[in-house]
Amino acid sequence: MKPGEWVMLLYWLPREPSTPRIAMWRRLKRLGVGQLGDGLVALPHDRRTREQLDWLAEQVIEAGGTATTWLARPTTAQAGEALAAQLGSARADEYRQVLADADAASGLEPAARRAAVRRLREELHRIGRRDYFPPPEADAARAAVTALAQDELAEDEAAGDQAAQDQEATAV
Repeated sequence: MKPGEWVMLLYWLPREPSTPRIAMWRRLKRLGVGQLGDGLVALPHDRRTREQLDWLAEQVIEAGGTATTWLARPTTAQAGEALAAQLGSARADEYRQVLADADAASGLEPAARRAAVRRLREELHRIGRRDYFPPPEADAARAAVTALAQDELAEDEAAGDQAAQDQEATAV
């Protein structure tokens, strides 16, 4: 996706109670928004991102705050690229963590490695949902998880071959 039009959420929530503010922060983090200022966030504009920020604006209002959503286009390409870079950098950090976790999982016992592969695939899916400007680390993380899964398959096949050989040896 190339930076162009953005959907923005301008919001304010009262300090007390703090629960709505914390819940909003978690939701925004899960969406992978770019933080432009205190109470001003942005996502690249498409139907889904607009719907998500509209929905969050409604939640802010229900919690006693104020919120509006806006469609905006930066006046300079540099401004749009900087925001896209902010989003890409945040996802790159997450992909680097997946790479590190995949590397650490390579030394685990087979059952633990299978669980790690499942967890890492789920994490890649979660990151991918908020990855609007994929960094190079995305391909590297996917490749590392795929390699980890293939190593697991190769070990399963080798164990199966060994078991077959053991059965043949005891049958003779």
